[in-house]
Amino acid sequence: MRRTIIDPSVFLNLIFFSLLALLVSGCGATAVQVIPTDPPTVTPTFTPTASRTPGFDVTATITPTTILASPTGGPSPTSIFGATSTPLPNVPTATRVINPNAPRIEFFTSDVLAAAPGGTITLFWSTRNTTGATIYRLDRNGQRNQLWNVPPDGSLPVTTRLADRGEVDFVLSAGEGAQTVEEPLSIPLACPDQWFFVPPPDACPNSPPEQTLLIEENFERGRMIYITATNQVYALFNDGSSPAWLVFENRYDPAIHPELEPNFVPPPGFYQPIARLGFVWRGRDVVRNRLGLAIQPESGYDGSFQTATSPGGDENLYVNSADGSVLQLLPGGESWQIITLP
Repeated sequence: MRRTIIDPSVFLNLIFFSLLALLVSGCGATAVQVIPTDPPTVTPTFTPTASRTPGFDVTATITPTTILASPTGGPSPTSIFGATSTPLPNVPTATRVINPNAPRIEFFTSDVLAAAPGGTITLFWSTRNTTGATIYRLDRNGQRNQLWNVPPDGSLPVTTRLADRGEVDFVLSAGEGAQTVEEPLSIPLACPDQWFFVPPPDACPNSPPEQTLLIEENFERGRMIYITATNQVYALFNDGSSPAWLVFENRYDPAIHPELEPNFVPPPGFYQPIARLGFVWRGRDVVRNRLGLAIQPESGYDGSFQTATSPGGDENLYVNSADGSVLQLLPGGESWQIITLP
């Protein structure tokens, strides 16, 4: 027969649990049952950390601007194009009432588009609600210097003058007082004459070029020119004062006037003007003082001159110079200039 050996520690545990069972059974109903509970849940506590102090490299936060609310509760919009204008109320446009019985001009014309000076132009016209009309001819200044009383409808031949240049102007007038109506008519005139030099000016010359004897002399501050055909002496100044030129009728008479002043001896290199030019130079202080002394003797030559009338009625003079250039003298002594070189 095999013997079983029991471990002492196991034996002691058996005794301990047996005693414990007896103890529990002995307590009976007086014992309080202990129900174990779950351990409490740990609630984490948030501990704020210190905020970082901005340094010099920190961008400042822009504080938004409070937008004022409009009466409707929203922000008031501002137009980028400025204040909005309020349109004006529609105002009815007054309609002019046309008087069907008022005088009127149906047409006013001529039989040609252009005419030659000295030629004949036939005018045609037609009016309504009138018993007669008047045709006026205008001068260079726009003034009415000639008239014809004509019927309400008809034609009228008008002869232009040989001296007419540029255009001829007419006005047809019908009615009376506040009921008067007018119609202008301008007819261009062909230029019948040529200039004696090129390039020519835009204006039409008053007549063909005229050849004549010219006498010219240069001075310290200008020149003098005598035109035989007109018997006039011109003093042209270069001193910048006004007038720029003067013209004088020639009064020199070799039978009674000396050719020069014998007691006046000019400095070396200068000359005393003689005869016609000298007579004006000696007798007119303004000419002598402004021109000074002559810097060369006078010279005579065959040349040409022409005139042309400006729109205002003033006359421009074009004349040959001794060196072959062409001089233009503007109206009223305003100025003079060299317009073509030799």
